[in-house]
Amino acid sequence: MRWIVDAMNVIGTRPDGWWKDRHGAMVHLVDRLERFVASTGDDVTVVFERPPSPPIKSPVVEIASAPKAGPNAADDEIVRLLKEDPDPEGIRVVTSDRALADQARFLNATIEPAEAFRREIEGA
Repeated sequence: MRWIVDAMNVIGTRPDGWWKDRHGAMVHLVDRLERFVASTGDDVTVVFERPPSPPIKSPVVEIASAPKAGPNAADDEIVRLLKEDPDPEGIRVVTSDRALADQARFLNATIEPAEAFRREIEGA
């Protein structure tokens, strides 16, 4: 399975103070995604609204970001990735954004709610 993760949707599923250390929350998400990949063997791309600063690197998770920060920037990047993929039917998009979910379904991807996915990766 291939996953594209709307990063801030997953991070924002819980009011655990992530906004006090946004970068730390991003690093934590990538760490959880690496564990998820290790346990499932799935391919994961995580999409941030803007490039993490300092950069976050992973040997197993593809880290992507919108080319320009702005409203719905990560959503637009996810849609672009889906449009460019030769097999969008094989992609599951993780988001709680209704508009993004509708666009992803239109492109034949499936949807995983962000909160359910967060519970799953925290168990990995």
